Amino acid sequence: MRIIDEQPLPVDVDHLLEVLTTVIEAEGYPEGTEVCVTLITDDEMARHHLEAMGLAGPTDVLSFPIEMLLPGEPPPAHDGGPPLLLGDVLIAPAYIQVQAAEYATTFVAELSLMVAHGVLHLMGYDHQADEDAEVMEGRERAILAEFGLPRR
Repeated sequence: MRIIDEQPLPVDVDHLLEVLTTVIEAEGYPEGTEVCVTLITDDEMARHHLEAMGLAGPTDVLSFPIEMLLPGEPPPAHDGGPPLLLGDVLIAPAYIQVQAAEYATTFVAELSLMVAHGVLHLMGYDHQADEDAEVMEGRERAILAEFGLPRR
């Protein structure tokens, strides 16, 4: 697991790594599971948003899973095998800073939510249908509660 910071805003990378670790453990994924979270500028996010989704402008988080997984069903660990690779998550802290103000929450809470949200997407969670959104938001609430943070 790693977090790469390629943008200028100050962020607590150690805290975000703790959130990432908590998501992986809470979902029952094996030790050594690999996820890469990269913090990028709004301009870089806008480029990825257009390429991946066909939408102009930046967004808060994009997830790029390696495999199609089912929520709540981590694949089995293989002793002596390579680590499980979930995929990549891109996050735009500058966008999230503005979004936090719009939702009347803190930057830390919103950034933590986006880490949890992005990684849960890698694990197969989605929010297209209301029922699925309720499940995903419940997992996010539980994870953020571990840090005393609310989910907006």
